[in-house]
Amino acid sequence: MKTLLITAAAFTLAAPALAEPVVGEAAPAFTGTDTYGNEVSLSDFAGQKVILEWSNDGCPYVQRHYKGDMQAMQQDAAQQDIAWLTIISSAPGKQGHVTPDQANAITAGKMEDRPQAYPAAVILDPEGDIGRMYEAKTSPHMFVIDEAGVLQYDGAIDDSPRGPADEADNHVEAALAALRKGEPVDPAQTTPYGCSVKYADS
Repeated sequence: MKTLLITAAAFTLAAPALAEPVVGEAAPAFTGTDTYGNEVSLSDFAGQKVILEWSNDGCPYVQRHYKGDMQAMQQDAAQQDIAWLTIISSAPGKQGHVTPDQANAITAGKMEDRPQAYPAAVILDPEGDIGRMYEAKTSPHMFVIDEAGVLQYDGAIDDSPRGPADEADNHVEAALAALRKGEPVDPAQTTPYGCSVKYADS
């Protein structure tokens, strides 16, 4: 028994720590599956800026932003060759959980009051592995990663939890503007707002 305990302890000490999202450091690497069954890795977008957006179509905060504001941001990102990855970490049976076909219908604008969206990919994360890796707390929760793979922004989409978005200071757009100018992102981290991410144990 003593040998087993020592072995287990040694294994625990040797196990690598999980990556955490730290602004100013390399963004945690991940691989997920998109709504078409394709593997999508952060490394696929090396040399590009990447925006990560945690989403939940059942969340009123997400619904408000998807009246058109989020889609406009996605189109602007595409024009700048920025990869926009929407990630859905809702567990089965939880608000926002969708099948690939349901997610594609939402993206295509086939849902009531929901115009077409323009992400580079929608990644389904029902086990919450990517969400927990990034410590995603809410939908939306936004991350901006630069061309070198460094996390430059982590937090809320803007400074107006109650809206309207056109009167808010958009933190994601401000981060992208600062990066284009070669300036520090400020603020680089804010408190995200929205519905809690619906992990299996939440």
